[in-house]
Amino acid sequence: MTLIKSISGIRGTIGGKQGEGLSPIDIVKFTAAYADLIQNLNKKKSISIVTGRDARISGKMVHSIVNQTLCSMGCNVIDIGMASTPTTEMAVKFENAYGGIIITASHNPRQWNALKLLNNKGEFLNAEEGKYILKLAEAAEFDFSDIDNIGTVSFIGNYELKHIRSIIDLELVDISAIQKANFTVAIDCVNSVGGICIPPLLKALGVKEIIELYTEPTGEFPHNPEPLPEHLTEISELIVNKKADVGFVVDPDVDRLAIVCEDGKMFGEEYTLVAVADYILQHKKGNTVSNMSSTRALRDITESYGGKHFASAVGEVNVVAEMKKQNAVIGGEGNGGVIYPPLHYGRDALVGIALFLTNLAKRGTSVSKLRAGYPNYVISKNKIQLTPDIDVDNVLSLIHKKYQDKEINTADGIKIIFNNSEWVHLRKSNTEPIIRIYAESTNNKNADLLAQNIIKEINILID
Repeated sequence: MTLIKSISGIRGTIGGKQGEGLSPIDIVKFTAAYADLIQNLNKKKSISIVTGRDARISGKMVHSIVNQTLCSMGCNVIDIGMASTPTTEMAVKFENAYGGIIITASHNPRQWNALKLLNNKGEFLNAEEGKYILKLAEAAEFDFSDIDNIGTVSFIGNYELKHIRSIIDLELVDISAIQKANFTVAIDCVNSVGGICIPPLLKALGVKEIIELYTEPTGEFPHNPEPLPEHLTEISELIVNKKADVGFVVDPDVDRLAIVCEDGKMFGEEYTLVAVADYILQHKKGNTVSNMSSTRALRDITESYGGKHFASAVGEVNVVAEMKKQNAVIGGEGNGGVIYPPLHYGRDALVGIALFLTNLAKRGTSVSKLRAGYPNYVISKNKIQLTPDIDVDNVLSLIHKKYQDKEINTADGIKIIFNNSEWVHLRKSNTEPIIRIYAESTNNKNADLLAQNIIKEINILID
């Protein structure tokens, strides 16, 4: 059993003893601590909180515990049932709620579940707020409501329709262009909530031919739910056999978007944001933001339009903070996460699909040719497992000193920039003795070589 508590939320495997897995007791403690935080921030006990969940099997059970715990704290719950993460984020704004809880373990396997915690803007809590929740949950000193002040639960269904309408109404989403392109689109929704929002989105966009793969929200994932190339062989074959123009794959809570070309090859998760940014920047000049482990291609595209690219620390909350600071017109993460401010400040695969299809339609080209038009980089992702007695910070400090003659960014670990096409980013895990190493170059061989050279140097330091 596994339970991971961090400033961004709580996640774990279902079952086991308290504190060893995501037990009902742990859910109650964390939910109550969250309610206490939101009540204190707003200086009132009776507040409204939106809750939504993905389709995983444990979702209904966890959702019920969350709802009733919020009621026991005096909160009024707006339950939108099964809904994507971005839909739940937008519901907080639409309902003028004080916060929101999303019950989802994102791309983790079926035995996992988690709570994602939102503020009154439908955005993730900051580090200080997360620390408050961790401390209070550990102390378990809650002030539950008396009988006359227990909260209520109200249910609103089909919230994805409001989300879709907001996307359709965006100025840069061109339904007419998409209709004229007459696309055949294949989708893989991994039997989660993508199945209840992506087909109606595509229909609203004017797509008539939709090839559906795993769109029943049963929570029984037919393959590893993380949308990586090695997990997407079935949709790749389907696209080629059915002669589809493009394929879209999402994770269980629909905040990550992977794209498959008409020839069955991967567009590249790193390039989802690049393609959407390319379209946005054609129409609105400005800055962009991605995290430090994302491809340099976004920087290249941004600068080609006269804008400036900024790199944030890893994590959606950090990307959003930097986007606001730099007044970015588009941003996100290289895992297929698109954040488009005119809609909301959250990763959103639905708006990513709408903007990508508009770009593709207006270009009048194939997906593979669109991808070929972007700067080509490859990222090698690695990690080093260390023993608990090793001082990770000291290791990173020594690497920093060794490469002090290079351009270095220390906003999140150490990013060493060797030249205009090669960099290495090292960052430690917050939950285990691991150093994650990301290296980018213009081909697989060079990216792997960069990473291995750094790994060798770290191994020498710790021997």
